[in-house]
Amino acid sequence: MKGKRLIQVIGAVAFINLLSRFLGIFREIVIGYQFGTNEAADSVITAYTLPNFFYVVVGGAVTTAFISVYTKIEGPLGRRDYLEQVFAWLGLGLVLFSAGLVVFSDQVIGLLFSGLSAEQFQLTTDLFRIMAPATFFLMISMWLTGLLNVNDRFTWSAAATLLLNGSFLAIAVVFFPWLGAFSHAWGAVISAALMCAFLVYLIRRERFFHFGFRFRRSPEVWRTFKLGVPILLGGATLQLYFLMHRVFASFLEEGSISALNYMAKIVQLPQSVLMMAVTTVVYPMLSRKVAAGEQEGISNLYGKGLRWMALSILPVAVFVVFFAEDIIRVVFQYGSFTDQSTAMTVPLLQILVIGMFFHAANVYVTRFFYAYERSIYPVVVSLLSVLGINTGIALLLLDPLGAAGVAWGTSIASICNFCLLLFGTRSVLKLHQVSHVPWAATIAKPAALLLLMAGGLYAVKQLVGSMNPYIALLSGGAAAAVLLIVFMKLLRFREIDDLLDYAKKKVVKTK
Repeated sequence: MKGKRLIQVIGAVAFINLLSRFLGIFREIVIGYQFGTNEAADSVITAYTLPNFFYVVVGGAVTTAFISVYTKIEGPLGRRDYLEQVFAWLGLGLVLFSAGLVVFSDQVIGLLFSGLSAEQFQLTTDLFRIMAPATFFLMISMWLTGLLNVNDRFTWSAAATLLLNGSFLAIAVVFFPWLGAFSHAWGAVISAALMCAFLVYLIRRERFFHFGFRFRRSPEVWRTFKLGVPILLGGATLQLYFLMHRVFASFLEEGSISALNYMAKIVQLPQSVLMMAVTTVVYPMLSRKVAAGEQEGISNLYGKGLRWMALSILPVAVFVVFFAEDIIRVVFQYGSFTDQSTAMTVPLLQILVIGMFFHAANVYVTRFFYAYERSIYPVVVSLLSVLGINTGIALLLLDPLGAAGVAWGTSIASICNFCLLLFGTRSVLKLHQVSHVPWAATIAKPAALLLLMAGGLYAVKQLVGSMNPYIALLSGGAAAAVLLIVFMKLLRFREIDDLLDYAKKKVVKTK
């Protein structure tokens, strides 16, 4: 895929994912409006934790491993046999697994969220029993999107996620007056089934796969699942953080689970849009480069990707720190979401946003390890960060700081994870910056940019702090955009010149 076409595809995927993520955020807003930060909100969010976890983590691991193996198989007959074998074993495993979640709903929820009250435990298990079958449809759908991606149908896979979030939201809103919290449970199952049916239709129409199956072991299938296990452990980092949020928060005051969830969703939005677009399009291309041995091209992609990610996310994080309260009042404070809910969530957002860039960068960097099929190192690093550093800090700060202690554990652990991965790319993968600029010089300019942005936004916040939150947020956002452009020009970031030139060409072309 040529450079210009690649940028266009990434832009289209990013736009569709932006719409999809906004629908996902709006669903959280609806939950806040309907329940605020009470036990019902906690139950709805907790019940969907595991289906979403398996979808993103396990489904993502299988898909990543599948793409890595599929792109290295030669010939249409070999690829057809491989698809039939993966589909057969994956489908059988998911049927049994989803059925087990339904049958053992009480035991699963009781094991993971033992701090729930008796009433909250009962509601959570009832909701989870309905949502559990969504696991089958979600994970099959994730694999099907991988099949579309290796055939360069990136926008279709993005559109499927848009259908998932849109139908989920519609069902939860329309049926809430009759079903209450259970409208979200049925929304989870029905929307997942709709997405799966949509993907099956697209793949059959384009004849990428005829959905035959054969239960036969082959080196390629064994290699896929063997590669998928470490990818699962390494790629579970972000979702494990949020799973740990709910595990720890189940022992805290009412509303802690929902408060952490709402803020995590805001923090996830920029990185999810960026990461879904980049990894959807870049990873298949990266796998091909690794297969062809294009080391210089891989190093170039690695350096540019991290730099663009930093310039896209870090200024947003600085803005959120200063305007956290205005963001929450504008986005969430409606209906049952009160001033008390806002007071509970503001410090959590300010802490979690510190780790926003590092979560995104960790996902991006691990893709390079997976493309080289060197997944052990990121697995060890991720488990050390989540289960070691994150858990240790959370346990240490849980009593004195409550939910804020859990948030600090997540942000600090994500930074440690990133530093260890950077070390691994140089020592394990031998990836170095193509420009050979020292790391100290590479970090100096972005650090200076962030300090200037922080000083400028602090001054802006003092001016608009007493205004209506809508006006304050609009004024602060406009000021932040101007400050970012000015400071990037002053510090001579070449990226801002590229963007401005691209914008001028677009304007001229439109005229």
